[in-house]
Amino acid sequence: MLRVSLTLGRYFGMRFLVTVLSVFCGVIFLVALLDSVELLRRTSNNENATALAVFKLSFFRVPIIAERIMPFCALIGAMSCYLGLSRRNELVVARAAGVSAWQFTAPAILIALVLGVLATVVYNPVAAALQERSKRFEIEIFGQREFGQQESGFWVRQKSPDGQSIINAEKSRQQGLRLDRVTIFTFDHDGRYQARIEARTANLRDGAWQLSDARVYPSNAPPSVHEIYDLKTNLSREQVRENFATPETLTVWELPEYIRLAENAGVSAASYKLQYQKLLSRPFLLASMVLLAAAFSLRFARMGGVQKMVLGGVLSGFLLYVLSKITEDMSKTELLSPLTAAWAPVLIGGLTGFLVLLYQEDG
Repeated sequence: MLRVSLTLGRYFGMRFLVTVLSVFCGVIFLVALLDSVELLRRTSNNENATALAVFKLSFFRVPIIAERIMPFCALIGAMSCYLGLSRRNELVVARAAGVSAWQFTAPAILIALVLGVLATVVYNPVAAALQERSKRFEIEIFGQREFGQQESGFWVRQKSPDGQSIINAEKSRQQGLRLDRVTIFTFDHDGRYQARIEARTANLRDGAWQLSDARVYPSNAPPSVHEIYDLKTNLSREQVRENFATPETLTVWELPEYIRLAENAGVSAASYKLQYQKLLSRPFLLASMVLLAAAFSLRFARMGGVQKMVLGGVLSGFLLYVLSKITEDMSKTELLSPLTAAWAPVLIGGLTGFLVLLYQEDG
C-alpha cells in the first residue's frame, strides 16, 4: 500500500508540475506578445526601433512582469490538473483505492513549496538583472526617455563642501549610480539659490557627480557649456542606491542591506521590508494557492457543477489578489506592518482552502 501511495504521489506531483509550468510558459508568451505589440505601437515613428530590438527589449522586461502573476499560475495550474484528473475518472479510481484528498494535494503542495523557493532565490535575481538590463537597452534604442516614466522623475537632496543641491533625473540606471536627463538646483550654505545645471547624464564617482554635456545657468552670470562638469557630493554609492533603487529590482539577498541602510539614514524602509517579506512568503503563497485550487476542483466531474467550481476558484483568487493589493498599499503608507501585509493573504488563502477541504473530506 505504501508503494502504491508513493507511486500515486509521484504521478499526481508530476501532473501538477507539468501543468503549472505549461500555464506559466503560456502566460509568459502571452505577456511578451502583448508587450511587444504595445512597444511596436509606441515606436511606430522611431526609425531606430526595429522589430528585433523591440522583441529583445520585451524579452528583458517580461520576467519581472510574469513574476507578479506567478501565484495565479499556480492556482490555474492546480485547478486544471485536478479537473483533468477528475474528467478521466482518475480521482474516482484513487478514491476507491482509499486515497484521501490530503494525499491528492500533498505532492502538489510540496512541489509548490520547492517552486516558490526556486522563484525566490533563482528566478527573482535573474528577473531583476534582466529588468536592469532592459533599462540600459531601452536607452540605446529609444533615447533618454523611458516609456511610462513620470514627469517628476527621481529626486534626491544632497550636501557638499560647496553647499546644497537638489537633483532631479528623468531616469535612473545601475540602481542610481547613473542618471539620465539631469536637472540640478544648487544653493549655498545659507540656502540662497546659486545656479541651475542641466546635463545629459550624471555618473557617480568618488566624492562627485560627473556630468556630461552640462549647461550651467548661474544666477548672476551668463550660461556656460561644459563637456564634463564635476559636482561635489557627500553621497556614497550605498546611499545613492538606497534613494534610487526600487524594491522590485532588488534581490532577496540585497534587500536586508538596503533595509539596514534606510533605517540608519532615518528613511522609511516600508517598501523594502514589504518586498522582502513578499519574497520570503512566496513559497507558502504558492502552497496556499494549491489548497485553494483543490478546494474548488476535487469534486468529481460526473457530479456536475464544474463551471461553478471553476468560477468560484477564479473568483477566490481574484479576491485574494485584491486583498494583497490593499494590504500592500496600507503597508507602504505605514498603516500596516510589512510582515502582516505580506503574510495575511497567505494565511487567509491557505486557511480557506484547508477548511473547505476539511469539510469536504471529513464532513
